[in-house]
Amino acid sequence: MKAFLILEDGTVFQGTSIGSTKEVISEIVFNTSMTGYLEVLTDPSYAGQAVVMTYPLIGNYGICYEDMESERPWPDGYIVRELSRMPSNFRSEDTIQNFLSRYDIPGIAGIDTRALTKILREKGTMNGMITTNEHYDLDEILPKLKAYTTGKVVEKVSSREKYVLEGNGPKVALLDLGAKRNIARSLNKRGCQVTVYPAWTSAEEILASNPDGIMLSNGPGDPKECTEIIKEIRKLYESNVPIFAICLGHQLMALATGADTHKMKYGHRGGNHPVKDLKTGRVYISSQNHGYVVDTDHLDESVAVPAFVNVNDGTNEGLAYTGKNIFTVQFHPEACPGPLDSGYLFDRFMKMMEVSK
Repeated sequence: MKAFLILEDGTVFQGTSIGSTKEVISEIVFNTSMTGYLEVLTDPSYAGQAVVMTYPLIGNYGICYEDMESERPWPDGYIVRELSRMPSNFRSEDTIQNFLSRYDIPGIAGIDTRALTKILREKGTMNGMITTNEHYDLDEILPKLKAYTTGKVVEKVSSREKYVLEGNGPKVALLDLGAKRNIARSLNKRGCQVTVYPAWTSAEEILASNPDGIMLSNGPGDPKECTEIIKEIRKLYESNVPIFAICLGHQLMALATGADTHKMKYGHRGGNHPVKDLKTGRVYISSQNHGYVVDTDHLDESVAVPAFVNVNDGTNEGLAYTGKNIFTVQFHPEACPGPLDSGYLFDRFMKMMEVSK
């Protein structure tokens, strides 16, 4: 069946429908990872977006449900150059096309994803529609595309209730803003007892449990939409509990302490982004997925100072908070998918909790 990707600038790509045949409007973003497509699909940070995979062959090792980073996939749509019809992998349990159909996610294959990515890089991230309707009307569709916003998607992806991963070590409260499973696993395998809280949990409830440390997770959408969550994070900042924040959590902590964020032209999404530790000068290859960034041009150094920077474009990749046991990073040290270079940051958090006791 034919399928069409229509961008808000009027560009149209024709390909083949994969997965669901429903029509969807979403923000179109690209990911440069060569592997880990299942982890990308099940990353809650993609809620409200349709993902273009720049690597040309997707699905060749099938689907292994054990590798999912959440209970379901989150993108509104999936866009690939070539979809493998016959996966080859002893762990494979399903095909990617069945996986997309099962979760009612529409997709399109067979388009020139390199040309599409170049458009998104040159013009910036834009909205688009995936449709199987051959009689589409551009004059009717384009205003709808320009009007689309992702809205408040954190509430959509966060866990509905509190749960605990038992451990014999420090007690960590993980605020689930759209957390990938490997964040809790990375803490748990270091012995932490991890209590996962829904995004709307009050600071008072979290602090009442006397955690040894607090983790703020990744998540989707514009951080400035999370007005109530930012107020609660400010209360967490004012406590003396050690805090480690990733991605959206990093942005929300910055907003809670008076800094600003802005939308990037096309964001960072992939498993090959170099970041430099400003303290040691060492560069790490990192996994990233974000479209917003903390603005450090007017950062109050009495509150926080830059700790990491992106080697490619010089944007902020982390903050160290002055006089506080708080550090935050824009990238994903838990990887999945991606390199494990920066996994040491979890060990730094463990040390911070130990010293603060």
